[in-house]
Amino acid sequence: MSSKKRLSHPPMDQFNNQDGELLINGHKLSKLHQKAEGRAFYAYDRSVITNKIQNFRNLMPAGLKLHYAMKANPMPQLVNFISEQVDGLDVASGNELKVALKSSTASKDISFAGPGKQIDELKDAVNAEITINIESQTELERVNTICQQIGKKAKVAIRVNPDFELKASGMKMGGGSQQFGIDAEEVPKVAKMIYDYNLDYQGLHIFTGSQNLNANSLIEAHKNIFELATRLQRGFNQSIKSLNIGGGLGIPYFPGDTPLDLNPISEALSPHIEKFKQEFGETHIAMELGRYLVGDCGVYVAEITDVKTSRGSLFAVINGGLHHHLSVSGNFGQVIRKNYPVAIGNKLDQEPFIPVQVVGSLCTPLDLMAHKYPLPRVEIGDLFVIYQSGAYGYTASPINFLSHPHPVELLV
Repeated sequence: MSSKKRLSHPPMDQFNNQDGELLINGHKLSKLHQKAEGRAFYAYDRSVITNKIQNFRNLMPAGLKLHYAMKANPMPQLVNFISEQVDGLDVASGNELKVALKSSTASKDISFAGPGKQIDELKDAVNAEITINIESQTELERVNTICQQIGKKAKVAIRVNPDFELKASGMKMGGGSQQFGIDAEEVPKVAKMIYDYNLDYQGLHIFTGSQNLNANSLIEAHKNIFELATRLQRGFNQSIKSLNIGGGLGIPYFPGDTPLDLNPISEALSPHIEKFKQEFGETHIAMELGRYLVGDCGVYVAEITDVKTSRGSLFAVINGGLHHHLSVSGNFGQVIRKNYPVAIGNKLDQEPFIPVQVVGSLCTPLDLMAHKYPLPRVEIGDLFVIYQSGAYGYTASPINFLSHPHPVELLV
């Protein structure tokens, strides 16, 4: 089996190795396995995160701020680490808000998005003086009632469901009918309600989709976002302080995926930002990124506990599975299951030997972590590694399913 075949995925060269053993920020995989006391674990590399943020800063327009969308990975230690390197945090629940408020990020730089915010969450948000991205008229009415009850003036932005979508997006969150945000044609009415309630209007949040690797699609979406924001804001009698243009930047997961080139995106964004600020004054224009910042910093690692052959197919069983990492099994948004990039973390210097079915320890045929993936000779005690695992891993998985042990998380 050729190395070219093995590297049908983009090379995971954000990590180094020593004597065939994967290194996470200079730490050997076997040592991290010991630190996790033999349990399956996630490891997140600080240096990969920092390099990703610095690269974004270097390539994107100077007038563009960077926010971290905590839903991608809300591990408190990781959030604390990132908060010192970005311009804001975006949360999607009351518990994420508690983590954000304990970080170095000032409350004025925290925003809260998501449909179905609970009354207690809204109260906490108003008291903390963060920006609430309003998702419906009902939510706005609730916020206003809370303000009257506790005597505070809430900071609010309008989350807009645009009249266009992000083409070639892995997950569409704008355009058509959506549970997210307020339809663009209804926004002027909501803006008037904010004015009548005398709330502190912050601006607009226009999120169109996620996991996009097509620069042209993102360029078109950004053009449409600024045109929509300009059209809406011209009709308001309140100044705009912030414009969140969402994220959408993807990372490569599957064979054929190529990393996103930020250069053409940056070149196209610059005049939009400059023109918007010329018309509306100094505005905090932010891109909100989650997966893009942390997705490729993480690996999921599980020990191979059994190897067996069944009617000509080789199976390797690990002490983890879909309950730890649902997306790898294909049950988190994939229509057709595709293999993530995987490896035997202690045998990176060995060539693939034979296609292997890597399965988890759950009593369900859905617990498939790699399908006929070419790997070196697998043995009990080997460390199976899943790359691109820094986002939507631990907290996006049914960790209590079948009551198996939870994985460990390590920020390295």
